Amino acid sequence: MKNRIIYYPLTAAPFKRNSFYAELTSCKKLKSYIRCFWGTENPLIQVESDDTPELVIPDTCVDIIYYIDYTNNTVTGGFCGINDCSFQVQKSGMRGHIVATFAIRFYAWSAYMFADDSLKSTINGYFDVGSRFEWLDKIIRPELLELITLQEKASFVEQVLLKAVSSVKENTVINHAIWNILMNKGSLDVSNLAKESFVSTRQLERLFHEYVGITPKKLSNLVRYQFLWRDILCKADFDVLSAVHKYGYTDQSHLLREFKRYHSMDIHRARAIALKDVENIQDAFAGV
Repeated sequence: MKNRIIYYPLTAAPFKRNSFYAELTSCKKLKSYIRCFWGTENPLIQVESDDTPELVIPDTCVDIIYYIDYTNNTVTGGFCGINDCSFQVQKSGMRGHIVATFAIRFYAWSAYMFADDSLKSTINGYFDVGSRFEWLDKIIRPELLELITLQEKASFVEQVLLKAVSSVKENTVINHAIWNILMNKGSLDVSNLAKESFVSTRQLERLFHEYVGITPKKLSNLVRYQFLWRDILCKADFDVLSAVHKYGYTDQSHLLREFKRYHSMDIHRARAIALKDVENIQDAFAGV
């Protein structure tokens, strides 16, 4: 579907690539459903944590994450629903074990197409993969111990999803509403969004709770925040007042307050952390 290809949300550290974290884009047929596959490129020996937590910001995506312990021959995992707040995570695992991580990052509004059940009440939640994606979990989990590299895992899962995509259940109202949210960069109010989708505001909110797990207003605000975050990073001449007008914030205070609410820090500090060790911003964005 064309309505999601125009949008590419960013993490708190979008240029970070190391042995613990790498991203792979999906094939063309899945790009409108999947933001990326991510995880460790190759299994690693688990060492003691450096006690440095990582910031996770609302990226309007949901993740199926698997933790593979090749030493114990175990695979555990979970499903992370859409978040409307930032939080911090820390690496964990058995010291000395050979481990890997593999994850599928869906756009929040496309995950339902592959799910067994509603995404209602999944906001800011972490669940067993099988609670929403039992069919997919039954296929993927048994294979992960045999697949070594991130590329091997992603290629396998890609083939599984490609077979399923022809029969996914899509909701035309949700699709049309998402298209309008993205095209308007999150600045369209809910009443107009409902009008454009030819449903009542109440019905639109019910559908979003069922299929996305969040209200259309909250999703719109998160999409706007993500467009703002990209501008903050990629525009050397970024100006807050111009952004207020561009994205329909009430005033400068409104923009700054909402950014800090979602990012847990001010714009200056967020940008400095994201661009740490980045020599050329144009080259960096070529990968995202």
